[in-house]
Amino acid sequence: MLDFLGTLARTHNCGELRISDAGKQVVLLGWVNRRRDHGNLIFLDLRDRYGITQVVLDNDLSPAAHAKAEQARPEYVVAAIGKVRLRGKDVINPKMETGEIEVVAEELRILNDAKVPPFSPAEEAIVNEEVRLKYRYIDLRRPEMQRNFEIRHKVALTVREYLSSQGFLEIETPFMTRSTPEGARDYLVPSRVHPGEFYALPQSPQIFKQILMISGMDRYFQIARCFRDEDLRADRQPEFTQIDLEMTFPQQEMVFAVVEGFLKAAFEVTGEQIAAPFPRMTYDEAIRRYGIDKPDLRLPAMVDLTEELTPELRTALKIEQGLPVLGFTIPRVGELSGTARKALAGDIRASLGDSGLDVLDVARLRTSEAFAGLANTISGKLSEKLKGFDGGALVAGDLNVVITPKPGIVAPARDRLWIYKKVGQLRLDLARRFQDRHGAFEKKGNADDYKFLWVTDFPFFEWDEQTQTWTFAHHPFTSPHEDDLIAGRMESDPEAVRALAYDIVLNGMELGSGSIRIHRQDIQGQIFRALGMSDEEAKLRFGFFLDALQYGTPPHGGIALGLDRIIMILTGAASLREVIAFPKTAKAIDLMADAPSAVSEQQLRELHIRPTKA
Repeated sequence: MLDFLGTLARTHNCGELRISDAGKQVVLLGWVNRRRDHGNLIFLDLRDRYGITQVVLDNDLSPAAHAKAEQARPEYVVAAIGKVRLRGKDVINPKMETGEIEVVAEELRILNDAKVPPFSPAEEAIVNEEVRLKYRYIDLRRPEMQRNFEIRHKVALTVREYLSSQGFLEIETPFMTRSTPEGARDYLVPSRVHPGEFYALPQSPQIFKQILMISGMDRYFQIARCFRDEDLRADRQPEFTQIDLEMTFPQQEMVFAVVEGFLKAAFEVTGEQIAAPFPRMTYDEAIRRYGIDKPDLRLPAMVDLTEELTPELRTALKIEQGLPVLGFTIPRVGELSGTARKALAGDIRASLGDSGLDVLDVARLRTSEAFAGLANTISGKLSEKLKGFDGGALVAGDLNVVITPKPGIVAPARDRLWIYKKVGQLRLDLARRFQDRHGAFEKKGNADDYKFLWVTDFPFFEWDEQTQTWTFAHHPFTSPHEDDLIAGRMESDPEAVRALAYDIVLNGMELGSGSIRIHRQDIQGQIFRALGMSDEEAKLRFGFFLDALQYGTPPHGGIALGLDRIIMILTGAASLREVIAFPKTAKAIDLMADAPSAVSEQQLRELHIRPTKA
């Protein structure tokens, strides 16, 4: 027989009681985490969001309560009424914050029972993630998960408070809007009252936040839900949350200062310290030094060895003239046997595929009188990038990799930096492969744990191989550099046009992107024409926004950061699914709610939709 709560109210939570509470009459409410039956004594570990308290049911003192405890099982919801007492010195549990006390129950109410769960929230590790997602309401009871969402709450609250203090207004934008091209597929919502027409869920509030600037709101922010129908991975979900902001009359530095301010406050509220201002790097520099536009600064940069490979050396070593030669070091990999080195070289060549690149055996060069000097020069150049690792010099056990272009290599026509990107990806792959050895990705409790970076001056255009045309690299409202407009590069040299766009990167992960926007009609029209878009097509795709530009649009710009990714890094989670309460699987399925699902014929008729088989 289950009991009623009645007028009973909790006096303390299950993580609150301490030595100073000894002798107090208390009421605890929560779930049975564990039950231990010692005959006359039954111990219940009572759990809520705040912690665990041991409750003692003594048959000699309270036989009715003891009898109730005999019925209790893990995940039963119970109320315990009794007195706090100190534990004996020999039974203190130092691993529990409440481990010096216990509650001797005078009354126990069983408020609800529970089926045997597929796993226990008391388990430290649950291997099967699908089971966790299917029974998410049980998974969310685990202390690790509740800690993640406490951190998420604190960060979101701190961001709100900081931006509010800087004059930003929190304004909501629509969930149902017009479909506009923003890089990913839209989620479409059919309209019942307008047959054959659709709303789209927003990929971002981009156009609306710009319209808010046209509306004179001056500074806007929103912790916004966004939706993108794209392939999923560990750091990507179909619905996610952005810290979205926009401001009028900004320089890039103003946006940077605001973001650095709220990130510093958000990290501090979780007990972490970060240093601001963050370093900056242009897109070209990031690609040339790291081979990627979101560099992980926790490992040494790549080294350009092009000048060290003279034409004569290139001829002797069968290396293509004129193309870059790049090297990098993965520190502290450890001594590799000859067999292991040979196998590693084979793996590297396999990863390079038919790109026309090859790995240079520097160790073998050192054994040759003709090339020993080159080997020493390469080692010296590589050691220059090792500040912060092993005293800033190469040591035995550091893995040095040098990549060269083969003779007759055919380079992609539209990507002058392709070799840097290919070698940069190899650098990341090997860093992940040996991460348990070099330890660069492990938290050390100091400033090196969080390597922030601003990447600026992205290319304005990118080449589309399918259509053989230039398209916008960001969204079409990103402003190009004034110098490139004045120089006429929009028509003469599209590849050289730089965008006033910027990304914020943390530990090799893009946290957010932003830009200074186009606020002039003439420049916006010029951009559309450069993309091959007629005035009629532009009007069709962006009509209401282009109309708004005609009514005194101020210069404006902003940024959006992924809140989920920030929390993922702060909590050390391996996936966004650990920091989103009700996430989707890699196949975009909600296992708990069993969505997506079929709907009734009646619903489809009302929407004027008839499904067809592909």
